[in-house]
Amino acid sequence: MNPQAHQLWTAPRWALALLLAVLGMLGPFSIDTYIPAFSGIAKALGATPVEMQQTLSAYLFGFAFMNLFHGALADSFGRRPVVLWSIVVFTLSSAGCALSHNVGLLVFFRLLQGMSSGGGMVVSRAVIRDMFPPDQAQKVMSQVTIYFGVAPAIAPIIGGWLLVHLGWHSIFWFLVAVGIALWTANYKLLPETLHVTQRQPFNARNLLRGYWQLVSNPRFFLLALASGVPFNGMFLYVMSAPAFLGDLLQLAPTEFFWFFLLTISGIMGGSFASGRLAGKVEPRQQIRYGFTIMVVVSLVNVSLNLLFPAHAAWALFPIAIFAFGWALMVPVVTLLVLDLYPERRGMASSLQACVGAAANGVVAGVIAPLVMHSTRSLALASLLMMSVGLVAWVFLRKRWPQTGRRPS
Repeated sequence: MNPQAHQLWTAPRWALALLLAVLGMLGPFSIDTYIPAFSGIAKALGATPVEMQQTLSAYLFGFAFMNLFHGALADSFGRRPVVLWSIVVFTLSSAGCALSHNVGLLVFFRLLQGMSSGGGMVVSRAVIRDMFPPDQAQKVMSQVTIYFGVAPAIAPIIGGWLLVHLGWHSIFWFLVAVGIALWTANYKLLPETLHVTQRQPFNARNLLRGYWQLVSNPRFFLLALASGVPFNGMFLYVMSAPAFLGDLLQLAPTEFFWFFLLTISGIMGGSFASGRLAGKVEPRQQIRYGFTIMVVVSLVNVSLNLLFPAHAAWALFPIAIFAFGWALMVPVVTLLVLDLYPERRGMASSLQACVGAAANGVVAGVIAPLVMHSTRSLALASLLMMSVGLVAWVFLRKRWPQTGRRPS
């Protein structure tokens, strides 16, 4: 924690949470605003469904790759420069997407978007831990998730409206405007939270030592799996939204927002509960609550889809409850990751995000196309994603039983 934290931010705690949540909006806006325009973009560019799926995969793999470096750069040069430069690249690549006249160019600029959009999300986690002790950090992390949850709820609505009234190019010009607004806000308001005494040397030897320190620690990878892979239990449905909502549930594009609204409500509700529980129950207990909810609702979801034809009247609610359970436990797991090596919080945040983003890329590019045309397959795949995280957490608790215990 920065020893001068109380001097760096004198406004209310919720205001910093809001600013950091705005940074995290780049990711969901980059994905969710253009999902309703999939068919429109494909028709305009003469792209096949597989090529359109590549625009998602390129974004997600670019996001995962560059996340290896955002945190390391922030540990060496400070949090502010990394945030500001990543927003600049995001804004320019969004303009490139808007000007693309074939799917190859769109894939390329989506790759650049992915490589730049993770900077704010990765660095914001480190900023929180720079500024607050553990219990307060959990509350702020939960507040960030609550505010952040608004973005995916409204992004597809905005994207659908822009597509209908102004064409698909306007979606990416909208992202250009978002980038400009975010850069201005962070240039004026975001303080540098990394104390000068805590900066890491930026050289190959020190970076390699830091990466090795993290990747050779099995606790780090188990925690990263416990937080990142279960997310795909609901992200799978997001990536399959056109087929799941339109083809299987027979919803019109104007009705897609119900899915996003319910799912994001689950995330916001779980995040609110997580903040309320901060300091009242042990972290390991809160993680157990989250996994219990996800296990039960996943089994119910599989059972319902095996026994009954899928219908929008009930098929969306298990995903929202799953999202609640995930959001209840993920702020706690994230803080456990950041506190493994306090001097390398940026790098730890980077690698955690990289593990999650790599899993997202596999889901978007491989798993979703295989299962998106069957609600039963979707439900089983969601259960499998959650089970990977559950097994990682159970193994971690058995091997290192002190994990998640509050210091006595």
